[in-house]
Amino acid sequence: MASFVVKILESSFINHDVKRFIVEKPAGYQFIPGQATDVSINLPEWKDQLRPFTFISLNEWSYLEFAIKIYDEHEGVTKQLGKTNAGAELILHDAFGTIRYKEPGIFIAAGTGITPFIAIFRDLYNRKLIEGNSLILSNKTAEDIILPHDLKQMLGNNFINVLTREGVIGFLERRIDRRFLVETILDFSQHFYLCGPELFVKEISGHLLNLGASADTLIFEQ
Repeated sequence: MASFVVKILESSFINHDVKRFIVEKPAGYQFIPGQATDVSINLPEWKDQLRPFTFISLNEWSYLEFAIKIYDEHEGVTKQLGKTNAGAELILHDAFGTIRYKEPGIFIAAGTGITPFIAIFRDLYNRKLIEGNSLILSNKTAEDIILPHDLKQMLGNNFINVLTREGVIGFLERRIDRRFLVETILDFSQHFYLCGPELFVKEISGHLLNLGASADTLIFEQ
């Protein structure tokens, strides 16, 4: 497995617990919107601790970009990344992942599961092909949403926010369950793109199949 040492060019928190990293892009490095790579910190005690993170940048950009949730309560990689800033080095590997855009459809994500879809939406928006796609995004609170203004700019009214723990004007306070899908989706023959915690993806895909969706049109990380 190829590895690449890259320098962090910029880093900053974009909400209360998600940090954006802009890093060097190795010469010839390629990926498809929706893919991820294994990342470690280039320090002796951390370089062998790999974690998968999804690109939110586009392949044609001159740099790579990630949005990483920082778990301060765990003495792990993301807590260390929370203390890692411009000038430090990361180790990246080849891109991987089965989430990729096929046809217009509905994207359903929970929490940081939005990250592969950010790159896909950016690509479609740049190519003026985003029409016909919509996003249903679940978070605990409004402050948990990653890049909400970017998503709103790209998707407009086709961006539905669902909050599970907070009543805010303009947001739905409920969970994405079978009843929600029945009330929200008119056509179950279209493509569905799913990303989030494993149980979330399992439950939503089960509901969609039960409501008439085809397994061939369900796209998620496998």
